[in-house]
Amino acid sequence: MSKFGNYIQEAYDELIHKVTWPSWEELQQTTIIVLIALSMVTVVVFGMDFAAKNVLEFIYKMLGK
Repeated sequence: MSKFGNYIQEAYDELIHKVTWPSWEELQQTTIIVLIALSMVTVVVFGMDFAAKNVLEFIYKMLGK
């Protein structure tokens, strides 16, 4: 049990003394970047899905199914 307690103590000390937390401005900037990147990926995936759907519908119509 002392190993687990030691682990918890070391993790707490690291969070308090060694971790550099971002400022509020840095947090806002990185959040905006993540949201923009997420939006771009969403648009790309939607476009690929739309294109695949149309290609498959075209192929099915050509095959008469």
